[in-house]
Amino acid sequence: MKGATWISLVFGFAFLLQCLSASPGDRDPVYRNCVWQCETEGITGDTTVPHCKNETIEDGAWYTKEPLYAQWRQLNCKADCRYHCMMQREEERRLQGLDPVKYHGKWPFLRVFVFQEPLSAALSALNLLMHFTGWLSYFKLVHYKLPLRPQTKRPYYEYTGLWHIYGLLSINAWFWSTIFHTRDIDLTEKLDYSSAVALLGYALILSLLRTFNVKIEAARVMFAAPILAFVTTHILYLNFYDFDYGWNMKVCLLMVAIQLIAWLVWGGLTRHPARFKLWTVVIGGALASLLEIFDFPPYEGYADAHALWHAATIPLTYLWWGFIKDDAKFRTSDLVKKAK
Repeated sequence: MKGATWISLVFGFAFLLQCLSASPGDRDPVYRNCVWQCETEGITGDTTVPHCKNETIEDGAWYTKEPLYAQWRQLNCKADCRYHCMMQREEERRLQGLDPVKYHGKWPFLRVFVFQEPLSAALSALNLLMHFTGWLSYFKLVHYKLPLRPQTKRPYYEYTGLWHIYGLLSINAWFWSTIFHTRDIDLTEKLDYSSAVALLGYALILSLLRTFNVKIEAARVMFAAPILAFVTTHILYLNFYDFDYGWNMKVCLLMVAIQLIAWLVWGGLTRHPARFKLWTVVIGGALASLLEIFDFPPYEGYADAHALWHAATIPLTYLWWGFIKDDAKFRTSDLVKKAK
């Protein structure tokens, strides 16, 4: 137990100390000039980008802007120009014997039809499916299979509603992850990152409420308020001040590390009947998180560390919802016995 806790603490410190590069590729003057020329003329090298027709998105009042379909065409112009200039620049770097670099926080991937990151998009969709089926089975369990309180006809399990919110936030986060990996533009990027931060922040709150066995509503608000304020501020910072990939990664990994340690220690101290399933998810999640730290370029232009992380979370999600359902059964059984 002490050894496992020590390992998790090491992970936590590693998350804090790791220096993550934002995106050296998009700081390259050659790449930036290529994107500017492409957006202006609609041509980069031998490639013509049909969305670009000497148009730019201008700030101003909503009634002075073009219709949404025209703005979407311009956003596609930017995305297509970035992609073609990135591929062109990476080919130049390869011929010079240089390693691939990240552009706008991401490795250069090869497209498949409209899918900019086909493997990550497919794996995100599978994670979405796993969370949906897990939440649905949990919903059926607590509302239709387990005993209900005779007076209110509500579940005995004190954390029923909190896990419902978690399930919906998870479905939302993986939905936008799928969209973002399919079509990477500023809007889908912000929705993906914001949804992921919101999910991690809520998961941190829920982990503390469950591991400290907080049942009184006022105490729950006291636990949740500072974390909610921090997460909201961080999301606003990313969207309206500075979209810093490195800082966001550190914040997310810190939130993950705290809740992993909380679950790990709680499972051992309480001797929870489903603790081995919980420990599998915790240790597996910690190891999978290392893929986000020890990153590497995509193999053959498709599979990078982030895609492998998506793959690792699929079986962990199945086990995680299994633990949540086991916890609901355990608490319900205990409360029913006390009520008799």
